[in-house]
Amino acid sequence: MAGNNSAEIRVAGVGKLYVAAVGTAAPAFGAGDSSADWSSWTDLGFTTGDGVTFSKKDKLEAVDSWQSVSPIHYIYSARDLSLKFSMLQFNENTLPFFMGGGKVEADPAAQAETFKYEIAERPYADVRALGLEFTDVKAGGTTAVTYRFIIPRGQVTASDDIKLARKAASTLGITFTAMSNGNGKPLASFLMKDSQYGTAV
Repeated sequence: MAGNNSAEIRVAGVGKLYVAAVGTAAPAFGAGDSSADWSSWTDLGFTTGDGVTFSKKDKLEAVDSWQSVSPIHYIYSARDLSLKFSMLQFNENTLPFFMGGGKVEADPAAQAETFKYEIAERPYADVRALGLEFTDVKAGGTTAVTYRFIIPRGQVTASDDIKLARKAASTLGITFTAMSNGNGKPLASFLMKDSQYGTAV
């Protein structure tokens, strides 16, 4: 709908982040609890109240000419699409995801409930699929819209410092960047359960 329409304003009131192996199907909207739709994905748990920062940056190269002081054409040379967020939970899923792969294992030389994670000498590609879901519940709590954003192939390209302090929870902050999933395939997809979308006139 063209023009002013407050029903089209979106607030990401509550959300979730998931990871899966590359090739895992994007979850279709079911009739029940949305967590059931993500049964093939791993829930990353609590994240900080800052939520998720979505970034899309296209790099353009200008074509100059002798006849003009302004560019006469632009060429797209790169596209960067990433999600930045901070995980609050430390476990066998979040720590390797933050660190760039590997796995947490029981330490056979130590006592029960003692585990070990070894950081590799050199970095290796840890390519995964990432899913984001957020829900906006309208006034009165009767109407909700749900958005899902799927990156079918990408990896962690930046990690924040981990601060260990007495007065604050430690966080695992990362930037996850989309990678090409093959010629002609989308870099990422939005899925919306939202009645405000319709066929453009």
